[in-house]
Formats: sequence, structure tokens, C-alpha cells
Amino acid sequence: MTVEELQRTRVDEADHAPRIAAPAPVAVRPKRPSRVGVLIRRLPFTSAVTIAMLALSICTGTLWDPARERSWYPFVAYGVPTLEDGHWWTVAAGAFFAVVPLFYLPMAGGFALLVGFTEWRLGTGRTAAITIGGQLVGVLGACLILMTFRHSGWEWAERLSHAVDAGFSGGSLAAITVASAAIRSPWRWRIRAAVCTYAGVAILYVGNLADLVHFVAVAAALPLAGVLVGRHRVRRTGTPSRRERRLLAVVGLVVVASAQVVMWLIPGDGPLGSSRDLSASLIEVIILVAAVVVIGNGLRRGSRVAWRWAVGLTVFALLQGVVVVAVLALGDLAGEDNSIEGVPLLVADSLPWAAELCVLIVARGAFRTPPHRYRLRHARGTTAPETARTLVERWGGGSLSWMTTWSDNFHFITPDRQSYLAHRRHAGVAIALGDPIGPPGHAEHTVRGFAEMCDQAGLMPCLFSASTATRAIADELGWQHVQVAEDTLIDLETFELRGKRWQDVRSALNRARKEGIEFRLVTLAEQPRSILTQVREISEEWIGDKGMPEMGFTLGGVDDALDPDTRVGLAIDQGGTVHGFTSWLPIHTGEGTTTGWTLDLMRRRATGFRPVIEFLIASACLAFQAEGARTVSLSGSPLACTRDREKAPAIAALLETLGAKLEPYYGFRSLHAFKTKFQPRYQPLYLCYRDEADLPRIGIALGRAYLPDTRLRDLVRCLRKSGAHMPG
Repeated sequence: MTVEELQRTRVDEADHAPRIAAPAPVAVRPKRPSRVGVLIRRLPFTSAVTIAMLALSICTGTLWDPARERSWYPFVAYGVPTLEDGHWWTVAAGAFFAVVPLFYLPMAGGFALLVGFTEWRLGTGRTAAITIGGQLVGVLGACLILMTFRHSGWEWAERLSHAVDAGFSGGSLAAITVASAAIRSPWRWRIRAAVCTYAGVAILYVGNLADLVHFVAVAAALPLAGVLVGRHRVRRTGTPSRRERRLLAVVGLVVVASAQVVMWLIPGDGPLGSSRDLSASLIEVIILVAAVVVIGNGLRRGSRVAWRWAVGLTVFALLQGVVVVAVLALGDLAGEDNSIEGVPLLVADSLPWAAELCVLIVARGAFRTPPHRYRLRHARGTTAPETARTLVERWGGGSLSWMTTWSDNFHFITPDRQSYLAHRRHAGVAIALGDPIGPPGHAEHTVRGFAEMCDQAGLMPCLFSASTATRAIADELGWQHVQVAEDTLIDLETFELRGKRWQDVRSALNRARKEGIEFRLVTLAEQPRSILTQVREISEEWIGDKGMPEMGFTLGGVDDALDPDTRVGLAIDQGGTVHGFTSWLPIHTGEGTTTGWTLDLMRRRATGFRPVIEFLIASACLAFQAEGARTVSLSGSPLACTRDREKAPAIAALLETLGAKLEPYYGFRSLHAFKTKFQPRYQPLYLCYRDEADLPRIGIALGRAYLPDTRLRDLVRCLRKSGAHMPG
């Protein structure tokens, strides 16, 4: 072997010899920053000002001794006297101090909370400009008002023109007022209502210099909020839901009661007079607070009786104020010099009661729950949800059958108590929902009895979302029909997520698994408060994003999802955040058995997991399939079909146009197209009516059934915005 061959052999052996890999460098995980550090970097303006407040309070000793007792206090506190002395820097310097140590908690804490939230939503530069500008406008505006009226004989203005104050609360309130324009409904109006209520009650009944600064800052920021937030503005806020209107009425009562408590606890000399003259006795305050607690709890639950009591209370308070003013006015005419004193504040005190009365009247449609005794008395009459539940479980029904058990429905029950037809009453029309519930062969008898009942009661009958079998019964009665929707059904016995058509659904499931999002099929009423709160927040956010109010009739709400017989699917991540939810109504087939489920609510968090609805529906189908269910209904989307409707005079064109006009607000057609991802089969749903002359009133009744709290002119205005035109 030559030297060259020997060297070549050694090289080959070296190439094939096992190699020992060098030890991989140990990965050193970077130290995770603390939450405080993250907040400081994320909120530099809020952090800097808050730290400066605390640092100055410690260095100057004002954290434990009142600043107003220090000799240098006039050189940092703002007000008319310091500005007239040429201490212009007090407008800025006074923002970093509190008058007494106790005030540091609301001042620094409120600044960190309100301005921190604003900076988180709007950014550092914009927040700094809004907060500083709001503080300057509040302080300088208050001083300008006092300097203008201090020699006019207005005792309040003259007194405050000699006062000085400190604190950054004016800028904090201006910041959160502006930031509310970047918040989705219903939190936008909640925040604004809270800020305006605080500023209004404080200036009216307490009337200190700080209250005037707050009032001016909020009054200046509120109309400019939409402009100052810039690109962060949320333009479409919708209208409050039924639950929000109830809460608004409750808040109104709490506000007027709080005003009375404030006048009793902290009587002050406000711009309209001294609240000491109007302060109620302790017994009167206790009675009022107790009445508000009882009535407010009833309003929260939508009680009709509580609404009547609330109206009576507000009317009594207003009449009491009118009587007192009348007596004082008569006394003034009789020559009593001091009789007219306190009337301006008395009139202002009546304004919250008048506003509450307006809220109660406008929101009266949200208070429809009858008293318990009334429901028991009419259990065999026209409102019998308990009887309806019993008959549905006994005889079974279609995919809409459980909706007929909702408490807002009336129930026509046959004399033999074996079957019923649920309906709503609007505009003199009885709109029956779905098919009759009862034993086999009993449907025709029920429909005929329903029509006779309507004739006796002077109502116009129609059947809405009726199946093909019920439509055939109506045809035998000589009625007309038109298709209004399609029920989308999934047969779980053959349900498989295979093939290209299911790619989007499989992707949603895989992505959820990777991101740690879990599916839970639960009874919502049994969930902890944290879950219930998130579900309500998602629902209210969804409603607020619409340009129209919350719909009803065949569309339930969160209160309906709390029914123990309703199942709710939740998408929850590892941190406990709910990204979306769906609610499922049972489909009974008789003898108490449940063999299917109908989709009702389907809502997602705006900033959450994007394909959460696909994930929720697919996961629910798999869970129901494992339980032995045979059918899942994704419900019919109103005014949306995959096929052309059967020809019908006028009504088909009207429904087609109405569906197109409501599409930008409710997306019925987009929703119907979305459901095709799950490869359903379709069953037509019909509107059955006696003759074409009934159609105009039926159209109005259907509009009120779906949008019971919307005025006609508001509906017309929204329809015009969609850019379509009603057919001639």
C-alpha cells in the first residue's frame, strides 16, 4: 500500500468514525420583567406623575401633615387669589399636592387609575396633552367664572373667589371623559353617566372650588371627546339593550337617593343655595333609601310592579317640589321676605327626579315581567310557560319548540289541555311561533282553535317560522304562505370532520388547541360569578357594536341562557378569559327525552380568538354526538334563504328588501352563509297568513316582535342609512 493510499484510508476511516458532538450551550432564559416594570414602560406619563406626587408628599411632609397649614401653601395652591398675586406657576405646581393627607388616596389613586387607563388606550403623547390641557382648562375656567361673577352679588361666587385648592383631579376626569369615546358600548355611556353624575351632584350640593374645577373640566372635555381621541374613536355604539335600560333606571334612582344622602351628610353652599335648607331628616333619608333598595331590586329584574312603584315615587317627589314652590311663591306674594329663599336649589333638586321619570317612561318596554301571583292566576289562561314546558317534554317538538316556553309568549292552550300554540301580540296581530305542540294528529285542531280564539279576541292570526307540515294545515284553511327562513340542520349520526369542505373548521379546532383554548359545555346558571360577568360583558359589547337595538322573538338573550335546561358552550383560555360562547336549546322528542339541540346565542369577544365561533359549534357538535344526540339545528337566520322564495304578492319583495336593508346592522345573510361551513341540510320555514289584506299589519307586528323597543322613525332612519330603497 502506498503512502497516498494509506493516507486516503485514514481519511475515509476518520470520515466514518463516530463523532462526539460538542455540548450545546445552555440557554439562559432572560429574566422576566416584573409587572411594575411593565406598567412603568407601558404607562410612562402616568407612572412619572404618580411617582412625583408621592415623592413630593414625602419630601415636603404633606403625606402626614396637611399642606394647607404650611407657610408655602399659597405659593403652590391655585385659585383666584394666587393668580391675582402673579403666582401663575400654581396652575401646574398645585397639581402635585393634596390639601390634606387623606386626599392623597383619591387624588393619586384616581390619577393612576383614570389616566393610566386613558394612556393604555390612547397612548402617552395624546394622554399627556389631554390630561394637562384638561387640568388647565378646569382651573383657569373655574377662576374665570369666579372673577366674572364675584362682584355680581352671587354669594357663592364671592366666597369661592377667596379660596385656593390643589390636586390633579380635574385633569384625571377630563382624561377619562375623553377616553370614553374610545370604549365600546355599553361601557361608554356607563363611564360618562358616572362622571357626569359625580360632577353634577358635587357642584350642585357641595359646591367647593374643586367641584367647580371638576365640573368645568368635564363640561369642556365631553363635547370634544370624539375629536380628541382621533383614530381611537369607536363610532358605532348602538343603543342600550333591555338589561342596560333596566340598569339605567336603577342608577337613576340611586343617584337621586345619593343626592339626598349627600345633602344630609355633607350639607354645603352650592351655586344655587344652601343644601342645609333642603336637607331631609334622618328618618326621611332612611325611608327613601329603603324604598330605593326595594324598588331598585325589582327594576333590576324587570318587574312591572316595581316600575309602577318607581313611577309613583318620582311623581310624588315632583309634585312635592311643585307644592313647596307654589307655597313659597304665595308666601312671597303675601309679603314674606324670606319665603322665596332656596327655590332655585329646590327646582334643581327636582331635575334628577324629572330625568328619572323620563327614563322610566322611555324604558317602560324593558319592564314586562308580571308579578308571581298574576302568573299563577293565569297559568291556565294565555300565559303559561310552565304548562308549555310540560307539554313540550311530554310530546316533543321541532327545533323552535323550546322558544315557545319563554315567558314573553302567550300560550293558546286547547280545552283538553293536551296541546298549545305560543304567540306574541303586537299591533292587533297574534303571531304564532313555530308549530303546534301536542300529540300526533292534534296539530290541525290546535291551529283551528287558535284562529277561532283570535277571531273572538279581535286579533289577526298568522303563523311564523312554521314547518312544511303546519303550512299544509294552513293551506287547508285557505290561508296563504311565503318562505321567510331556512332551518339549518346537522345530522350527528353521520357527522365527521373529514374532507376539504371541513378544512376551516378543523383549522379552528387545531388553532384553539395550540393556543390553549378549552371548550366547556356547561349550565350557565351554575357557573361562578367571574364567568357570568364575562358572558354578560361579551353580550353587551356585541349589542353595542350594532347600529340597532337587541332583537327578540326568535332570538334569546343571556337571561334565557340562564335557564337550567339550556346548555352553554364556553371558549376559555388558560388565564380564565372567555373568548366566546354559544347557547343551545333542547329539542325534545317526547316522554322527556332530548335528542337534539338548537343554537340560540352565538357571540364572541371583539379582541379574542378569531375563529372562536367555528371552534364552539364544532366542539358542541362533537360533544352532543358523544352524548348520543341525533340532530343539531343552527337555527334559521331571519330574512335569509339559500334559494329563491316562492312567488307571493308584495310580501316576497318586501322581505327581500328588508333583509338587504338590515344586513349592515344584523348580518342575517352573512350569518346564513357562515353556517354553510358545517354542511347542513335545509328545511324551509314559512309565514302563513289569511289573505294579502293582512300583510301591512303583520309586517308592523313582526317588526315590533323582533324590535319591541324601537320606534318606527328610528327604524326608518336606520334603513335609509343602508342605502337601499323600499319597493314601490
